[in-house]
Amino acid sequence: MSQKVAAIVGVGPGLGAAVARRFAREGYAAALIARREESLSGTREEIEREGGTALPVTADATDAGSVAEAFGRVRSELGDPEVLVYNAGAFQMGGILEITPEQFDDCLRANCSGALYAAQQVLPAMVEAGRGTVILTGATAALRGSARFAALATGKFALRALAQSMAREFGPQGVHVAHTIIDGQIETPRLRESAPGRDEATTLSPDAIAETYWRLHVQDPRTWTLELDLRPAGESF
Repeated sequence: MSQKVAAIVGVGPGLGAAVARRFAREGYAAALIARREESLSGTREEIEREGGTALPVTADATDAGSVAEAFGRVRSELGDPEVLVYNAGAFQMGGILEITPEQFDDCLRANCSGALYAAQQVLPAMVEAGRGTVILTGATAALRGSARFAALATGKFALRALAQSMAREFGPQGVHVAHTIIDGQIETPRLRESAPGRDEATTLSPDAIAETYWRLHVQDPRTWTLELDLRPAGESF
């Protein structure tokens, strides 16, 4: 198991798949982790068709035991990940008096707690190796809580704080931790289907984001980025 490993939590047809393909092109074995198996098959086939290695693993990112079991399989079949991209999340729109405690807690676990569970599985080996990269996918909601977006914003604010604390603790040990603020909608098959006439220039390209993630991974340690915001050129901010 001499091949380098990149673990992507939250693989779907958009950003997660693009990140997996990008790292696979650089020779990394891609551990594809998602809640549903059907979210993984297409990406696995794409990577293997290009001669790469992909391991699909189903796991519930909101369940620490499920995450631990998934990473145990990754370590057993591929090796210790050198890269972790946490791309899982949940969105539940609703006012403060409308959202249920269960919905709120589910969003918090998916948007933040799962990142902690995953990081705890990869950081020991990264520290031992003296290198590694952890990228946490955030959102505009990490910077402001809009009306009816409390469930999302709370988790994304927390994810940003987790990234800051993790970077300050593990950066000196050789682990690059980065938090990205995705300020806009990512182009996905579902978005194209729901808005077929939408100008693609108004959405973020998943492949372009994945390229940015690769560049974060290979950054010189003397110029590490902690936080990076990404948006289409025409997006107001």
